[in-house]
Order: sequence, then structure tokens, then C-alpha cells
Amino acid sequence: MINLHINDFIARHVTERSESLFKHDLETNHNLLQSRIDGRSVLVIGGAGTIGGSFVKALLQFKPSKLYVVDINENGLTELTRDLRSSLGVNIPEDYKTYPINFGEPVFEKLLQNEGPFDIVANFAAHKHVRSEKDHYSIEAMIENNVLRTKRLLEILVQNPPQHFFCVSTDKAANPVNVMGATKKLMEEVLMTYAQQMPISTARFANVAFSNGSLPDGFLQRLMKRQPLSAPLDVKRYFVSPQESGELCLLACMLGEPADIFFPKLAETQMKTFSDIGTSLLRELGYEPDFCTSEQEAREKSRQLSVGSRQSTSYTSSIQHPASNIQYPVYYFQSDTSGEKPYEEFHTNEETIDRQRFQALGIVKAKPNYTLLELDSVFLQIQQLFQNTFTDKHSIIQLLTELLPNFQHLETGKNLDQKM
Repeated sequence: MINLHINDFIARHVTERSESLFKHDLETNHNLLQSRIDGRSVLVIGGAGTIGGSFVKALLQFKPSKLYVVDINENGLTELTRDLRSSLGVNIPEDYKTYPINFGEPVFEKLLQNEGPFDIVANFAAHKHVRSEKDHYSIEAMIENNVLRTKRLLEILVQNPPQHFFCVSTDKAANPVNVMGATKKLMEEVLMTYAQQMPISTARFANVAFSNGSLPDGFLQRLMKRQPLSAPLDVKRYFVSPQESGELCLLACMLGEPADIFFPKLAETQMKTFSDIGTSLLRELGYEPDFCTSEQEAREKSRQLSVGSRQSTSYTSSIQHPASNIQYPVYYFQSDTSGEKPYEEFHTNEETIDRQRFQALGIVKAKPNYTLLELDSVFLQIQQLFQNTFTDKHSIIQLLTELLPNFQHLETGKNLDQKM
């Protein structure tokens, strides 16, 4: 039996970086970060996820006086606390609390009113999967979480603004082809409008390697359940490590100017396919990929897996080393699902970019496209559409296309839930 050191694997086979991409920028700006974080009160929303939790760990290299973390994932909050308490060099303030609360509920507003104001507020709560746009129900929930709740949060905060507000975006907001990217672009429009009233910054960034719910994380789940790996051959993505994701967001949150959109400076040659990561992972564990021509063939071959001393299809907590190099079934395919961009981009040709301020970070110097009054009109259109019982996916996408001229939805009639 072996232990897979996932951070080491990411450094060698995914990011191909032995040290953080943002090491220089963090060191150069250490004193400024320290002056803006030490002694401050912090609220992190969606802090139990990979990026939110990594932000918390990056933040606690400094010494805030108060840290409250909110997330609907109660188990995730528990693991975050256990992780922090088990780590060296983490400055957990005495006033540290976690709350399994949805930031769209009235009880969250009570928390803000009674425990605030907070000096620093960072929001990571989001629908982040392209697969979540399967129909009008899932799309409405995505818009509610990514856009409507963000606006309500800002309406509350603007009454007593924090010194720094950060809300995470995505590279898929640049020339979006899926609804998730479109909702994040619309969220950016909300942020830019409110940035006229309080300090707001955001970040578009690459895939976070082995983040919760990601396809690489799914590879680990499949291995533990003795199931085949499956991935697209033709989809290339930029990757950052979980640590780098938290550091990027910390730099954007604490050093960004109002309406700044940060992104990592990565070369096109640094992109990876998911199939390459799957193959590297198998070989790291002593397997050779057995390339199958269909999902059914891969499932049937997974029955024959003999891993370690026993064979099991149930969930186990460890990945066992094979007695000898054996083949592991994989199904790699050409992507054919809706909203799947074959490449990534962090900005459009029309946006103004600052590449000089940081060594490893570029900044989109965004400008608001709406006044508050115009933004209210946009949201009224969305709410009126959602009040219609017979609203369908096409109607929602049509409205998003009218609101976002760069949104070119890619529809194939298939979604990721139809894939292994």
C-alpha cells in the first residue's frame, strides 16, 4: 500500500512548478499584506471548498484578529478546522468560528448585523460546474447563487463597507460559451457597478488541480472504487495548485484596486489535457492505461481489476499499489458536450490589461457598464422571467445573450451528466 503525495504529484506532473507561481509577488508585497491583514476582522463565505479553504490558509500566514467562515457544507467546515489545527505556521485567531449557513438566508443577515462589520469579506460561494446548466431548473439555481445573491450581499455591505471585498470569478467569464461562465460574467458586471461605492476586486483563474469535485479529483475517487478513468482528449486547461489558488485570491483581495480583475500569467504551452493527467496519475501508481473504445468496455474491464490482495467496488480510504504493473481501463474521448471550450483565455481583446504591476499576475482594468439604476432594471428582467412557471432553458439563454454581447452559447444537446 502506498500514500500518494498529491501536492508533490501536482508540482511534478500538472503545474510543473517546484515552487509557487506567486512566491515573488508574495515576498515583494509581504509588508503591505501584513499591514492590511494583521489585527483585522475577516468573513469568508464558501470557505469550506478547495479555493476558499486555500484562501483561509494563505490568510492565516498573517495574523487577523477575527475569522468567521460560512459554508453550507458542514462536513467541509469540520475538515477545514481539523486541517488548520493540524498545520504548522497557521495563525488561528482566538475569535475563530465556522457556521454551516447559506449566505442567501435571513440568518446570514443576522450574523452580518450582529457580528460585523468585518474589515475583509471574501466570497467563494458559487456554482462552478459547466455540468450544472442541464436545464432551466439548474440554470435558475446557478443564476440565483452566482448573481442574485451576490447583489443582495453587496446591497447589505454597502451600508457599512469593508476595507476589502473579494468575490471569485472564473476564466470562463472571458468570452463565455456556457451558462456558468455567463453567470460569472454577469456577476462581474455587478461587482464593477458596486466598485464605485466600495473597494471590490475579483479574479479569473485556471483550473485548480484536484480541487473538490474536479475531474482529476474524480480520478482519485474512481481509483478508490476500482472504477475506470474517463476524460476528454481534446480539452486543454491551465492549472494552478490549491495553494496557488488561495495565494492568487489573497493577492487580489488585499492588493486589488476597485474593479480590478486579476488573472495568472501562464503561457499557452503550460496547458494540459485531462487525459494526460489521468495517464500520469496511473503511471505514478504503477499502472499502465488500457485504452478502451467505449464506456461499456471500460466498465467491463474494471471488473477484472486485481488491486492489492483483494478486489472491491466499494469506497475505500486508500489507493493500493498493484502487485505488478497491470493495465487499468481508461476511456478517453473527443468532447461533445454543451458549453465546453477547447481552450482557456483570461481576458478579451477589448479589455485593458496591466501586466506590469506584478510578476506573475495580470490585471484587467475593468470599467462598469451599468449604473445602479440600470443594474436594477436588469435584475427585474431576470426576476420576471423566473416568475413564469413555463420558463425554459432557451428563454434564459436568450436573455443572457441580450445582456452579455460576448456570450456565444455552445449547445450540442448533450451534458456532462450523460458521460461516465
